[in-house]
Amino acid sequence: MPQALTLNQRIVLVSRPVGAPTPENFRLERVALPDLADGQVLLKTLYLSLDPYMRGRMSDAPSYAAPVEIDEVMTGGAVSRVERSLNPKFHEGDLVVGSTGWQSHSISDGRNIIPIPSGLPSPSMALGVLGMPGMTAYMGLMDIGQPKSGETLVVAAASGAVGSVVGQVAKIKGLRVVGVAGGAEKCRYVVEELGFDACIDHRSPDFANDLALACPKGVDIYYENVGGKVFDAIIPLLNPKARIPLCGLIAGYNAHEAPSGPDRLPQLQRTLLTKRVRIQGFIVFDDYGDRQPEFVSAMAPWVRDGKVKFREDIVDGLEQAPEAFIGLLEGRNFGKLVVRVAQD
Repeated sequence: MPQALTLNQRIVLVSRPVGAPTPENFRLERVALPDLADGQVLLKTLYLSLDPYMRGRMSDAPSYAAPVEIDEVMTGGAVSRVERSLNPKFHEGDLVVGSTGWQSHSISDGRNIIPIPSGLPSPSMALGVLGMPGMTAYMGLMDIGQPKSGETLVVAAASGAVGSVVGQVAKIKGLRVVGVAGGAEKCRYVVEELGFDACIDHRSPDFANDLALACPKGVDIYYENVGGKVFDAIIPLLNPKARIPLCGLIAGYNAHEAPSGPDRLPQLQRTLLTKRVRIQGFIVFDDYGDRQPEFVSAMAPWVRDGKVKFREDIVDGLEQAPEAFIGLLEGRNFGKLVVRVAQD
């Protein structure tokens, strides 16, 4: 019996952005999916994760991962429901997570998807605190940051998907935690809801001085998500043998020319040398993919017991993904940005 035709709604990359992405870089289209072959499953996307790394994948500059090709579906992690299965490992109705892209449906041979943990308040949490952002926060902090009770940690983008988890885990480990976020509402949330010791608004005209006052004993760990002026303000505050997990540099993702102002590289090099600072970049699944069970076993109880809180910013409709992604790069989201593609 022939299979029912499945129409797939998808967003493809039309052109590579110069500077900030615009809606014109994307195209929404509908195409028919082929019939399933043996070993394949048909997936219906429920939640799509939007993350800063996607900006790099829109560029064809050399990087750690291949770029999205022109007229190719935008890459991205998603929670999906199995609609039909010709793979004995998956059954109709199973919820899975994997890199299936900006589309309403996809076909998988099972190698790029895994079952999501049972008992989550929302399946979308597999894209956040118990997914890639949470694991990024945990492994970067614990393996590179090497936190010790009594130390001071500063984390940029503190209300975001990664930064919020970094700070809460650091508090569990007994550190003084200072966040950096954009705007009074986000800073208030970071302190009052997440339990950080302080949060500094990077929009303040006296930001660097405010940050220094919040770190009277200097900075032992700086978890870097942003770069730019936040990193500039951190450099003179670093203590001897400070550690910098380098997760992201979102302030420069849309840059297409060298930054203005003085050359800060000599100051940075001198600081790294004289204070013996360790700075290390990492790609979470490349570097720590085999340690995912360690992450889940630590994080899941903290989430269940309310020791780690997590906020989602949910946008409805796949067609809203480009504008939501553009807003993510501008800091308009509040919490982990997720597109609800279909009701679960």
